[in-house]
Amino acid sequence: MQLNFKKIGEGEPLVILHGLFGSLDNWMSLAKKLSCHFEVYVVDARNHGQSPHSEEFNYDVMADDLYEFILHHNIIDPIILGHSMGGKTAMQFAMNYPDKLTKLIVADIAPKPYPVHHTAIIDGMLSINLDIINTRKGANEELSKHLDDFSTRQFLLKNLYWIEKEKLAWRFNLPVITRDIEIIGQGLENIEPFEKPTLFIRGEKSNYITTNDFVIIKNIFLNTEIKTMNTGHWVHAEKPAEFLEILNSFLITD
Repeated sequence: MQLNFKKIGEGEPLVILHGLFGSLDNWMSLAKKLSCHFEVYVVDARNHGQSPHSEEFNYDVMADDLYEFILHHNIIDPIILGHSMGGKTAMQFAMNYPDKLTKLIVADIAPKPYPVHHTAIIDGMLSINLDIINTRKGANEELSKHLDDFSTRQFLLKNLYWIEKEKLAWRFNLPVITRDIEIIGQGLENIEPFEKPTLFIRGEKSNYITTNDFVIIKNIFLNTEIKTMNTGHWVHAEKPAEFLEILNSFLITD
């Protein structure tokens, strides 16, 4: 699968993977700052952004997509950074292709299974009848019946686009994501100890990585640092300057 991407900067290659319901656009501001030191590739996952839709949607196929992307673009020894779903894709890639990356960075996701917790989001998006609703304002009003949080609604509504005049559509593949949402909560497969430098960045106000998860993280990722930020799940969006400082401390050595 040919994934949609943007490339900026020069230097050591760094590939960035977004989370569920996101797209590469969510990372462009940070990517521009990172491009001062790195050749940055920001990638849309399958069934997201402007990458192709597919009936297959699990971490093994997304890890394979990343492997094919690296081969196709002749990217040698990249650093892989992923947030949430992208972080688990990055971890699965490290399990399946440990020789194809130099460093791993995982933002606010642990190598463990998670129960389904996106029901309100999915119900809200499914309630938006795009055969009738043809404005973002109308979509927001419908979505607000299911989701109180304004920032979450705005994040989701960024994925609406005009497929034709006065006809909106979702960029992500909502039917397949809805069908396979339990798969996205699954843990890693093919687990082997990973010895290359690894950084986990967790949000203290998020429940995605708890202190109880430190043991499982360190049992799999043997050469790892765990940094905690005073944020929720969106560590890179809530405090981008601090997030960038942590990244640079890990990545840039004299």
